[in-house]
Amino acid sequence: MTSQIIPVEPFDFIAFGGTGDLAERKLLPALFQRQQAGQFSEPTRIIGASRSKLSDDDYRDFARKAITEHVKAEEIDDGELDAFLQRLSYVAVDARSGDGFADLGKAIGDSTRIRVFYMAVAPSLFGDICAKLKEHGLVNDSARIVLEKPIGRDLASARALNDQIGKVFDEHQIFRIDHYLGKETVQNLMALRFGNALYEPLWNSAHIDHVQITVAETVGLEDRVSYYDKAGALRDMVQNHILQLLCLVAMEAPASMDADAVRDEKLKVLRSLAPIDPDIATKLTVRGQYRAGASAGGAVKGYAEELANGESTTETFVAIKAEIANWRWAGVPFYLRTGKRLTARASEIVIAFKPIPHSIFGAGAGRVHANQLVIRLQPDEGVKQWIMIKDPGPGGMRLRHVPLDMSFAEAFNVRNPDAYERLVMDVVRGNQTLFMRRDEVEAAWRWIDPILAAWEDSGVEPQGYTAGTWGPSGSVALIERDGRTWHDPA
Repeated sequence: MTSQIIPVEPFDFIAFGGTGDLAERKLLPALFQRQQAGQFSEPTRIIGASRSKLSDDDYRDFARKAITEHVKAEEIDDGELDAFLQRLSYVAVDARSGDGFADLGKAIGDSTRIRVFYMAVAPSLFGDICAKLKEHGLVNDSARIVLEKPIGRDLASARALNDQIGKVFDEHQIFRIDHYLGKETVQNLMALRFGNALYEPLWNSAHIDHVQITVAETVGLEDRVSYYDKAGALRDMVQNHILQLLCLVAMEAPASMDADAVRDEKLKVLRSLAPIDPDIATKLTVRGQYRAGASAGGAVKGYAEELANGESTTETFVAIKAEIANWRWAGVPFYLRTGKRLTARASEIVIAFKPIPHSIFGAGAGRVHANQLVIRLQPDEGVKQWIMIKDPGPGGMRLRHVPLDMSFAEAFNVRNPDAYERLVMDVVRGNQTLFMRRDEVEAAWRWIDPILAAWEDSGVEPQGYTAGTWGPSGSVALIERDGRTWHDPA
């Protein structure tokens, strides 16, 4: 089975932070894969921009190294790689001083092609870059800007940042990227819900007991020390990735797949989240911070030990019991958790259906488990529907809990594109469906802010948990006091 490749219009892709980690690991490999798949039209150009003083050839060497390191060797056609590198050029630009923006203007020229300005830089530079782009006349009707998270660190700063960018770009030109929304399985969640008569009639509080969303990482700080210690897990993962997943699980059917129709429904979910006020925050939320332990690569240090000053109250783990105050979801808890240095790297959504009201089978048949739909986002993207069947063979009725398992890799036998490949092409097409609108971002912060304030006012430090485990004991208590248990990814 092969997927249909539809070429996009010619475009200029300008990557601010073009020599940074994101450009190296994700953007350049993603763009190369799209060229190799035949999705580019001529004349498409890619311009790297950063403070480093490099020639065009230097930048092409950087890109070649990035692609050969981050794309599987068997997926690289040498001829296509050479052709891709010829699209690249480089301009040294300083966002603060404005040096180099005139040179960038010359490199772009007076072309009317689509212009994609990708902000692979710290959010503190977004406003400066936008102002300089406007000052040098580089923003036209075909321009789009792509913003990486975080969009602010609270509601007030998010509003201020959105105001800055909104002075230069109209909302239809702004693409706030969340790479989780580009994952194949995330989009398949909408296909499962709204493309099948099987699930949608059951997708409500009458049939669903609870929902779990887990985003687990085995890594620690790596090279994100300066950012992460100021952000923490709640800002870094919950406010964007996890709340976006919650929206896709919980939203009503949009009128169409039009971008604003989808985002209108997600916004309704965010506005329906029951507030977690300071007086209930300690009951409904858990903060954790990993201590020394063992990971897949062996012994690892604790979080504080990885910092220069050796101390921090920043959380590396969060668990939350959330509720959506509307008719569809009244009384259905959504258990959210994310953390670093956990047992396994996995992102999963578990839809736990209510148990059958009465078992007709005798005690010898075994326990009748409630059905579950498990949507695996990474790794090994796929869907499992857990059901009860009879254990094959003679000897009476013995029940067994088994999965109907669909692995995307096995089912379709095609290469699964990286999320950035899909999202970058959607930017070029002008399709904002998988990107966050301003009011979505601000609604998410409006729910997160009281939790942050409650934690700060309480003065309670994060609970410690050993690296290589599934988090602090408080996380277990959070769900088990309701008579439920976490579904730990295998």
